[in-house]
This record gives sequence, C-alpha cells and structure tokens, in this order.
Amino acid sequence: MKIKKYLITITLTLIIMFTLLITSLYLTDTTIPEDILKTITMFPTKLTLKEKRSHTQDESYLIQKNINETLVNEVDELKGLLDLNKTLTEYTPVNATITSRNKSYWFNTLNIDKGRKDGLKKDMAVITKNGLIGKISKVYSSYSEVKLITADDTNNKVSVAIKNNDRDIYAILNGYDHKNNLLKVIWVDKDAAIEKNTVVTTSGLGELFPAGIYIGTVEKIESDKYNLSKTIYIKTTQDFNNIHYVTVLKEKK
Repeated sequence: MKIKKYLITITLTLIIMFTLLITSLYLTDTTIPEDILKTITMFPTKLTLKEKRSHTQDESYLIQKNINETLVNEVDELKGLLDLNKTLTEYTPVNATITSRNKSYWFNTLNIDKGRKDGLKKDMAVITKNGLIGKISKVYSSYSEVKLITADDTNNKVSVAIKNNDRDIYAILNGYDHKNNLLKVIWVDKDAAIEKNTVVTTSGLGELFPAGIYIGTVEKIESDKYNLSKTIYIKTTQDFNNIHYVTVLKEKK
C-alpha cells in the first residue's frame, strides 16, 4: 500500500512539472517561480528519504525482536536447569555455559566453561532440561569438551532402554540422521514389539551414564536387510542447533 501511494505521488509530481515546463516554453510571459520549482524538484527526494527512514525503522524493529526472542529462550533454558537440579538427588549438578562450538564439527562437540577445578571428569553425563545431550570427552583446568550424542563417531555409543509396557528393551544409541533430525538406535531385538512414541531413556548399563535420563521417543522403526535386528529412530525435544546452558552430572562423594 505504501509503495502504491508513493508511485501515485511521483506520477502526479512529474505531470505537474512537465505541464509547467511546457507552458514556460510556449508562453513567454509565464515563468515558474523559483521556490515552487525547487519544491517540485525536491519532493521526490524527500519521499525517497522518508521511505528509507521507514525501511530502517522496520529493520531495527526486526533486529530488536530477534534479540528479545533469543533472551527469552535463554531464560527458559536457565529455568529448566534450575528445575532439573531439584530432581537430581544422587548427583551433584554442575551448571555450565557453552563457550565455543566449531562450525565444522557442529554436531560433534562443544566447549563449556567448567573443568577440572570444578570437579569434572571424563565420561560424565551432560544434560539439559530436555534430556541427555552428551558426555565429557576432554577435561582441562577451567573448561571441558563435550562430545554430543549426535556425533559422527562409531565409538560414541550409549546404552539405552526402550520402555515397552512392563519391561525394558535394551539397545545401543549410535548415530544421527541429520536430514530428519533423528537419533539412531541399533541392535534392537527383531521380535520386540515397539510402538511409535515409546519413551527411550539411558539404561544405566556400562556405568557411564545414570539410568533413567530422558533421550526421546520412538519416531520410526525399520528392520535391517537380513531381518536380524531392528533400527529405531528417536525424536528428541532438544534443539541441537540451539544450546546455551548445560548441566554436568557429578557423583556425590
């Protein structure tokens, strides 16, 4: 609508200018007052500047809106961690902030601002309010590296429990489907009756991760080409593109 009004105004201005100029050429006693001519010629420029100011204001509004939304998301993350800390009774939660993340290995690792001086050790579980995201892979004096469960690493395995009615079905989480944003669980018993939306948690086997940490829900089930086992794809509520704060689970002494 603004553009339409602008074009109409410009068109009318040009018509007036053209009419006055033609009149001055053929009527010798007719002249265009200098102040009127200046106003006419400057009018399109003023309109252009006004449009530019309006466009700049719109851009500023969008930038501020994005900043506000980011702050709201970060506050929600912090609230989630505080609520999470209240439920962790067997572990001492160490809250940490993400300090850096390599774009080339975005889904593999990230660094946090807590390290050896904070009591962190290799293989400690790292979680958010949405569940397990990884484990401590390297520890330094004042910071640590976290290996994410989405990492492209065949050695990065997590023992999981698929909640199936009155019993747990055990399998291994190992892999990530980047295209569909789904975690991959392999070596599932081919005869196991598993339904979509079934909850998947850590099993506690292997002594790396505590039992019962939420991972996600079953989204898709496939049999391997030899029909020896099933592969399950897990939908997680964690946005792995947008992590700012995490909690490391440190065993109580």
